Amino acid sequence: MFDRRILLASVAGLFGLATFRWLRSSPASAAEKKFEVEKTDAEWRAQLTPQQYEILRKHGTERPGSSPLLKEKRKGIFACAGCDLPLFSSETKYESGTGWPSFYQPLENALGRTEDRSLGMLRIEVHCRRCGGHLGHVFDDGPKPTGLRYCIDGFGMVFRPAATSAS
Repeated sequence: MFDRRILLASVAGLFGLATFRWLRSSPASAAEKKFEVEKTDAEWRAQLTPQQYEILRKHGTERPGSSPLLKEKRKGIFACAGCDLPLFSSETKYESGTGWPSFYQPLENALGRTEDRSLGMLRIEVHCRRCGGHLGHVFDDGPKPTGLRYCIDGFGMVFRPAATSAS
């Protein structure tokens, strides 16, 4: 009986240690990679609003429902607030009910991906491929045709309305 308790405690301890190591280990984050647009921390702080800085450079998240881009319905392009790279077309935006702007598909060559294990689960973080700014996460519970939901912090983007043609 005593030996069985030691064995069970040892197995539980090893399992806990393995779980802890899995949660703590992650591949190189977006912040550790080289990007086309690189600036010092002081330059990013000078360019971005405090909320944009917290989201794009510190991987923060806005409160659900707080972004004006959540209700944006005009045709146009959603671009990175850090480097103005076009990220999403308004054609792929939809109402997911999550409180964050959601898209089912990014523009080609707009995003990079990294593993995010920060909340004790594995998620896929998306970032601007040009400046590395954190944008949000992608999930596999979106609508057709992709089945993906890009859940994006609206304060990490700017909206560029489509040009209206004069009649």
